[in-house]
Amino acid sequence: MTKKGKKYAGRAVVYLMLSIWALTTIYPILWVIQNSFKAKDKILADSFAMPFWELFTMANYRKAFKTVDVLGAYKNSLFISAMVAVLVVLLAGMGAYALARYKFRGSGLVNSLVVGAMMFPAFATVISVFQMEFAWGIANTNNWFLNMLSVILPQVAGNMAFAMVVLTGYMKGLPIELEEAAYMEGCNTYQIYYKVIMPLTKPSFATVAIFSFLWSYNDLFTQSFFLRRPDMYSITMMLNNISAKEGTDYGMMAAVVALIIIPVIIVYCFLQKYIIKGMIAGAVKG
Repeated sequence: MTKKGKKYAGRAVVYLMLSIWALTTIYPILWVIQNSFKAKDKILADSFAMPFWELFTMANYRKAFKTVDVLGAYKNSLFISAMVAVLVVLLAGMGAYALARYKFRGSGLVNSLVVGAMMFPAFATVISVFQMEFAWGIANTNNWFLNMLSVILPQVAGNMAFAMVVLTGYMKGLPIELEEAAYMEGCNTYQIYYKVIMPLTKPSFATVAIFSFLWSYNDLFTQSFFLRRPDMYSITMMLNNISAKEGTDYGMMAAVVALIIIPVIIVYCFLQKYIIKGMIAGAVKG
């Protein structure tokens, strides 16, 4: 076999392995979606049959919208996730710029603490965070905004370390001459950051925003501590509540799961290039 033939053969093996791995990831999602269009007894009889002709029904989705406030849960989840993404980008960006460009007493320690913060899981601090927010009067209240805020704050804190590590690595690779030129033109530190650094760091900012949004959207653990009222449930809390009450209604469960994962898939499909571009750029420049 020639060198070129070996190259194509090796590439074919890699593509085959990736295709098999993709099927093991994608098929469970397709299985849930197809079963969401079948009645419970049809799922029990044959869960792998495609929902065509007499198997097809929209009853599961009608029941889901009738049983729970799906649109309200979407509103809560999207508000929380969007606010988390925005605050993480703003705060982590400024913190990363300070660590990347300024040397001050204790900067090395701060950088080590940021990296070390990634090692602490959320459940290690959630009790103390809940007690602190309860003392502030924002946790477990009847006010919608305060309850949303009680979830947003710990999720922002949980994403800060990852965001700062990604952004710091990217910013260190930017040519400092651009900032020096802006300074010579009369720009102050804030103008340099917002007019020079932020536009150049768009790929990493997009990566951080997307990951923060998706992590917040899928987070059940934090939300289960702070969202106790049904009218304030997020989409994941709604699924958890339905699982406890309707655990044997597989059709409705599949419909609710499909309602949860479809927005995530749409977001990822449209923003996939920004995720990959940001991760690769940060890795190379860092």
